[in-house]
Amino acid sequence: MPTALRIHAIILAAGRGARMGGPKALLALEGETFLARVARLLRRPGVGGVTAVLGHEADRVRSGSALPPDVSIVVNPRYSEGMLTSILAGLDDANAAGADAVLVHPVDHPLVDPATVDAVIAALRHGATIAVPSHGGHRGHPAGFARGAWTALREAAPDEGARGVLARHPEWIEHVPAGEECLLGVNTAEDYERLKERQKQLKIDRLG
Repeated sequence: MPTALRIHAIILAAGRGARMGGPKALLALEGETFLARVARLLRRPGVGGVTAVLGHEADRVRSGSALPPDVSIVVNPRYSEGMLTSILAGLDDANAAGADAVLVHPVDHPLVDPATVDAVIAALRHGATIAVPSHGGHRGHPAGFARGAWTALREAAPDEGARGVLARHPEWIEHVPAGEECLLGVNTAEDYERLKERQKQLKIDRLG
């Protein structure tokens, strides 16, 4: 695979956030919305563009997330049919941009280390069809999908989504060792409070 592999990042930010009372894209961490933070995270060397896929309350998320102006925004009108529809909407945008591979990252995982993103990019550049960061035997984010996996994504059952592709093609997967932050997501208010407390404690530890 060429080292100049054209990689595009897709942020999945279309959900209702029902258990959080609204879109998780607008949650704040250290003065930054989840969506803006993830967009910044994915702007790594080798990533040519970033697409944010919005859905529920798209106008509110667009205006309130403080996204960098160079992030492409796609609104998925079918977001209520499941996450796969947002992946495919982002995939179409990446394909139009001439991408050879994509990073797929849900907006509710804002703590991923930049080194984890770099490791997934490196695995794709070295020929992985799918690259997934893993910690303690669990898969995390972002997942990388080379063009060779895109047809399988497009043909996946809506109720299985990308997980179905991973289950059916284990031979395509390269597991990239990563820290626990690749697993840390927010589904509830309790998760959100734990995430903020974790960041607060890390800042205290850094200051000594």
